[in-house]
Amino acid sequence: MSKRIDLPSEQDVRRVMTEHIEDAASAGGRATVIGLARRLGLSNATFWRHYPAIAAELRAASVAAPVATRHDDRTELLASNKRVQRDNAALTQDLTLALAVIQRLTLDNHALRKELETTSGVTSLQSRSSSADAVVGACGRQDR
Repeated sequence: MSKRIDLPSEQDVRRVMTEHIEDAASAGGRATVIGLARRLGLSNATFWRHYPAIAAELRAASVAAPVATRHDDRTELLASNKRVQRDNAALTQDLTLALAVIQRLTLDNHALRKELETTSGVTSLQSRSSSADAVVGACGRQDR
């Protein structure tokens, strides 16, 4: 057996419906039957079963009412957030491209330096100094 629900009077439902319509209009949306049912603490089906005329009236009123666009701080904040997200995506793409260019230039620089050393007969000091350190380390240093 289902639980007995205390239903509000039709007069109370109409009063809450008026408040619901006003709140929805001030928020820039439409009043819905399910929203009204929730305000009354009822399920949508229970509301339709016990107040079909009010539900139909609210549905007709919400369809006829134009939706007002909201122009408040929240709308501006959302627009600003979208703009920042687009800028962030563009900057991320630019950064990725810049990193790829830097990597390519580093490889080109290395290859050009190698080619320059081979064509001009220059020997790298790094290879000589590391081999000289190995010889000194093996022989021991006699400087006193």
